[in-house]
Amino acid sequence: MSKMMKQINHKTMPPGLLTVFLLIFLILFHSGYCFAISRENSVVRAVRKVSPAVVNISSQYEIRKNSSPFSGYGMDPRIESFFHDFFSPELQRREKRTSLGSGVIIDGPHGFVLTNTHVVEKATKITITFKDEKEFEATIVGMDPDSDLAVLKIKTDSSLPAVQMGNSDDIMIGESVIAIGNPFGFSHTVTTGVVSSVDRSVKTSDRVFHKFIQTDASINPGNSGGPLLNINGELIGINTAIYAQAQGIGFAIPINRAKRIVSDLITYGTVIQPWIGITVQPLDANLSAYLNVENRGVFIKSIFNGSPSDKAGLKEGDILLSINGHLVTAIRDYHQKLNDISIGQKITLEINRKGKRLQIPLKASRFPMNLALDLAKDRLGVQVAEVNDSTRSKYRLNAVSGILIEKLRRNSYLAQIGVKPGDIIHQIDEDKINTLSDFKSAIVKYRDKPSVVLLIQRGAYLYNINAIMKDNG
Repeated sequence: MSKMMKQINHKTMPPGLLTVFLLIFLILFHSGYCFAISRENSVVRAVRKVSPAVVNISSQYEIRKNSSPFSGYGMDPRIESFFHDFFSPELQRREKRTSLGSGVIIDGPHGFVLTNTHVVEKATKITITFKDEKEFEATIVGMDPDSDLAVLKIKTDSSLPAVQMGNSDDIMIGESVIAIGNPFGFSHTVTTGVVSSVDRSVKTSDRVFHKFIQTDASINPGNSGGPLLNINGELIGINTAIYAQAQGIGFAIPINRAKRIVSDLITYGTVIQPWIGITVQPLDANLSAYLNVENRGVFIKSIFNGSPSDKAGLKEGDILLSINGHLVTAIRDYHQKLNDISIGQKITLEINRKGKRLQIPLKASRFPMNLALDLAKDRLGVQVAEVNDSTRSKYRLNAVSGILIEKLRRNSYLAQIGVKPGDIIHQIDEDKINTLSDFKSAIVKYRDKPSVVLLIQRGAYLYNINAIMKDNG
């Protein structure tokens, strides 16, 4: 202190001001505030604000294992497998397993929790644990494997703390972010980093995810479903640990994209793909030269009669340039932009019609279910019917459920690989098919995919077939 006082040149300071300065200095020095720097920074405040809304998700599920009298006696596995074939599936023992993940409350009054699909998709029982260790049971409101998002509902009559929604469209590369989750079971672990990139595509073993936020904040198993926050404690993404090879790289689903999916999951229990009634194809150099137009956008090759696009005045041969101001440069762009739109939402399409640019307003709709069977004929080349007493007798079927293939278009992919009338469809991709309604819903749901996997029964045998969808936009 004496050294510091000597540095004060009292000759250059008025006596009265010097006295005031000394008094303030002595008070602050003895109270300990003079040299104290606040440790409560923006990260601390954001974590304190959001932590009550971050939850641990424990998902209990079952796996089945063979349980013949010959198990566990050191028998040659090939011989043991032979004997297993003689025992009923009912003799398989069921083992309970538990997986851990994270979630964040997005609606306190209704108890809605947002998490990843892969955290809860196999669950038979879901337990939610808060930071104060209070536990609640939860049920699944809806799941969307294509986006890896799921909404749960906590069973409680009390209003719960909820996170404040942010805006993932204005995030800046390099800005600070915070991840909160339960990696490896360590509850409410906080990691920090920056936004490394946006609009990342991540390929997993069975699908490709688009438009991810990339961050260097540590995201490990157990972090999945937890929040990615900006420095103000606002939710900008849902963390996902789906990329097993990542080291020092984390990914999150942008919250603006999640909002539309969450709305559908809460309202319908599933994601309803918006429909505007067009099919498109790439605009390559040859086609653009033939049409004498700039090689930009996608080519509209067909329009459904009575669809929103038909009513709005779109025409075959128009070139789609943008949706709501977002450029469409490829087929993938078209589907991604369309999937960000809600049913009933008004949108504006910018098109090129013979060199003239036009703005076409229309309202996105839901694909009419009465067109589903026509869609199946067009995409898969099949005509189907329900399995009933009449069809079982006609085709000598032993199936009690599923959808019967009655006719196939001669040049269809399924006909070419050997699928025949009388075969039974039991599943399309992830959707089990028991009724005609199930079939219609699955066809509409997967109509934009280039191919689907069909589980087909012929006689006593089941086959998985990768079926190419014709005329996919």
